[in-house]
Parts: sequence; structure tokens; C-alpha cells
Amino acid sequence: MGETDISVWKASATHIICGLGLFVAFRIARDVHGSNLVSDTVQTLRLLLVVEAPLIIGIYGFFRRDPQHCSWMNCMGFGVSGALVNAFGAVVLGAPIRIQYLTRTLYWSLLMSLFTILFCGSCISTCFAMWLIVFFVERPRGVLEYMICLPAHGAVIGAWFGAWPMPLDWERPWQEWPICVTYGAVVGYSLGMLASLVCTFVQNRRQHVKGD
Repeated sequence: MGETDISVWKASATHIICGLGLFVAFRIARDVHGSNLVSDTVQTLRLLLVVEAPLIIGIYGFFRRDPQHCSWMNCMGFGVSGALVNAFGAVVLGAPIRIQYLTRTLYWSLLMSLFTILFCGSCISTCFAMWLIVFFVERPRGVLEYMICLPAHGAVIGAWFGAWPMPLDWERPWQEWPICVTYGAVVGYSLGMLASLVCTFVQNRRQHVKGD
């Protein structure tokens, strides 16, 4: 993947817009609907998806490496497949499977797919080398690779840390599935975007130093 076709400022604008999307979704949930992840988990997850999904799909679609293979249908296919994998993984790792939790698990799985798979499919689709980078097999080298892999890694790590309080006997409402896991994923995703910006600026600075 090349490094010169995406500027630092485009990467910065992308992450800022996606971060603002999360902020706006939470504010709409609180100020318009009077809800949050604790009081109305399903509605808040739905709002996060409705606001953030078009931003991620649309913006990352501009960075498509091969438009012929990175179609919107392929992107949707990756998103649904990612949601199924996330749902299966959550259940295997102990997520409740009772009927009242099915809708929560569905929306959470779609949100995790949005953070980890869907925006990858928006711009890399069938590029096997990039998927190796996304799944830790190779080290990211270019701007797009940092933009994709660090937020995805952050979301997964954040969700994992967010799951730690769930089995504790504190009897707090935010320990319900998947509230703290979602907060962890959102925080991890946001920190991943910040880390991506830092790495992009550092890499750009090093290139300028070498050029001088």
C-alpha cells in the first residue's frame, strides 16, 4: 500500500469526523431521546449504528484501492460476515443467549463489525496483504494501514477490557451485557484513532527528515 496518496490532513479529517459521529450519536441519545447505554441499550446502540455507519462507509469508500472489487455490496457482505463472527465469538466467550438479549447482541455485533471489519471492507476488500496487517500478521507501514488497523485493534482490546467487570458481584446496571463492553469498544476505537494520528504524524515527520 502506498503512503503518498493519502495526506496526513486527510487522515486527520477522517478520524475527526468519525469521532464527532460517535459524540453526536451519544448526544442525540441523551438530549433527544433521554437515553444512554444503561437506560436504553438497544436504542443507543441503534443510534450509534445509524449515525456512524454512513460516515465510515462513505469516507473510507473514498480511499478504495480497487473500486472494481470494493463495491458497496462487497462492503455490506463483509459487514454482515463480521457481525456473525462477532456474535459467535461473544456467545462462545460467555455472552447471554436468552431471548431478551438477542437484540442487544445483534446491535453490538453490528457495531463491532463497523469498528473492525466494515470500514476495512470499504477500502481494501479483497486485498489479502492488507487483511494480514489488520489481523496482526504484518506491521502497518502506510497512512491507510494505520488508519485501518489501529482503530480496529483498539476496539477489540477495549471491548476485551470492558468485559472484565461483567462477572464481578457488584450488581451495577452497567454490568449488564453488552453495556460495559460497548463503552470499552468505543473508548478503544477512539484511542486507536488517536494512536493512528500520532503514528501518521511521526511517520510523515520522519519522511521529511529523510528528504532533507
